[in-house]
Amino acid sequence: MSVLVGKPAPDFTCSAVLGSGEMVDNFNLADTIKGKVGLVFFYPLDFSIICPSELLAVDHRMDTFKKLGVEVIGVSIDSHFTHKAWRNTAVNDGGIGKVSYTLAADINHDICRAYDVQSDGGMAFRGAFIIDQNGVVRSQTVNDLPLGRNFDEFIRVIEALQFYEEHGEVSPAG
Repeated sequence: MSVLVGKPAPDFTCSAVLGSGEMVDNFNLADTIKGKVGLVFFYPLDFSIICPSELLAVDHRMDTFKKLGVEVIGVSIDSHFTHKAWRNTAVNDGGIGKVSYTLAADINHDICRAYDVQSDGGMAFRGAFIIDQNGVVRSQTVNDLPLGRNFDEFIRVIEALQFYEEHGEVSPAG
């Protein structure tokens, strides 16, 4: 697994479902996060066991992400049609409802390979990348498939990064 921290975030253009529910064929990462912090997180599959809990956890924190000026993008190997169907499925029926952030479709696995998060089975590991306003990866975490993530930790890291960028002081643990 390659380390992307300190390097430009791999750019990509793909089909996606925006937080508004609109389907687009030309979603571009660099254009979307230009001048903002980006959180790009990968998850294995739509309509799976752990993934809905993670995507809903992100959605429940969107007010905080928005206050911090963060663009959130979820990526899986599913098509944008599958993303749309998952958004249109009620939470009680295994769906995610109308999440308010973009779901990018990596059907050719190009994005997974660019971020080096593709598992041997072809699905994405649970990777997350925090990208600064200059398009540079500042944090990278990758979990194995059965391990869900704590998205409050990403908020803490983003706040620490913003504090450092504003004050020039490093952030201790916690």
